[in-house]
Amino acid sequence: MVDRWISKRTEHFDSSGIRRVFDLAAKIENPINLSIGQPDFDVSDRTKEAAYRAIREGKNGYTLTQGIPPLKTKLQKKVDDEFNHDDRELFISSGTSGGLTVAMLSLIDPGDEVILFDPYFLVYPSIVRLAGGVPIIIDTHPDFRIDINDVQEAITDKTKAIIFNNPSNPTGVVATEEEVRGLANLAKEKGIVLISDEIYSDFCFDAPFVSPAKYNDQTIVVTGLSKSHAMTGWRVGFVHGPKALIDAMLRIQQYTFVCAPQPLQWAAVEGLDEDLTDHIHAYQKKRDLIYNGLSDLLEIARPCGAFYIYPKAPGGSGIAFVEKAIKNKILTIPGTIFSKHDSHFRISYAASNETLEQGIESLRKLIKS
Repeated sequence: MVDRWISKRTEHFDSSGIRRVFDLAAKIENPINLSIGQPDFDVSDRTKEAAYRAIREGKNGYTLTQGIPPLKTKLQKKVDDEFNHDDRELFISSGTSGGLTVAMLSLIDPGDEVILFDPYFLVYPSIVRLAGGVPIIIDTHPDFRIDINDVQEAITDKTKAIIFNNPSNPTGVVATEEEVRGLANLAKEKGIVLISDEIYSDFCFDAPFVSPAKYNDQTIVVTGLSKSHAMTGWRVGFVHGPKALIDAMLRIQQYTFVCAPQPLQWAAVEGLDEDLTDHIHAYQKKRDLIYNGLSDLLEIARPCGAFYIYPKAPGGSGIAFVEKAIKNKILTIPGTIFSKHDSHFRISYAASNETLEQGIESLRKLIKS
């Protein structure tokens, strides 16, 4: 009887693939964990102290839905300096996932089509369906590059939005400036909302990051401090775009997430002044370590950002290879979590160098066997 009470919308959230991996992983001791998509460095002491101070000072209640003024003002200046748009405002979201969810609920009506690129961050199709939209998937295999002609062909009179993730989770591929400009201009020409998920924008190793907002002033940018400042559990993101769209999102946030946690917003004010150079260089070296350690045995599109690589699985099945890897105490994620194809698997190199070296050695043995 209880089953009858559960809404149909929950069927759009299938975590069975992830559960299967972690159910298998739970049975092994001391695994080599290359699955977790969060930095292996900790929040800085300076930022922690700012959070403690805010808590001690009683800054523990609700904030304005759009965020505390010191953080919002600081971020607004950063955005204005970067883009110099006449009509670009922002608000503090409850993490990037909260920002994306609010964006979908604010923009998408039942039947609206939203273009996604396969492989995609696993939540994208689900939050589109949550809002009543229809995900339209464009396949980017095998090189994970965006072909503007494919995007143009996918656009119909029902197309409302495009979700663009750069650098990419799960592939680590960074779009070229030509791809970014082409997508931005096409969205503007067609009157389609372009939503740019830029949570990994600080992790660009081989060329400067380029946002589509540089070319399209109507772009909605969703980003935050989760990855750059190791604040994944703190839920401090921010969204910026045209005022009318931001106002609509704030109405949804007011009645859902309400606000990001107040003490952690105050901590973010301090965190924004941190120099991330050493962390970025460390992750570039980790990228080189794992790519150079495996690329002679696996087919891999060279990752230039984020902290993932996405190899083609030996034997053709990502699920089968991941299950074999788990039996050898190596944790990775099958590509079916991010794609309609069971052909790849994701490695996160957000781990210690010691763990990466162990993982490379164990994976090489497994592949050769």
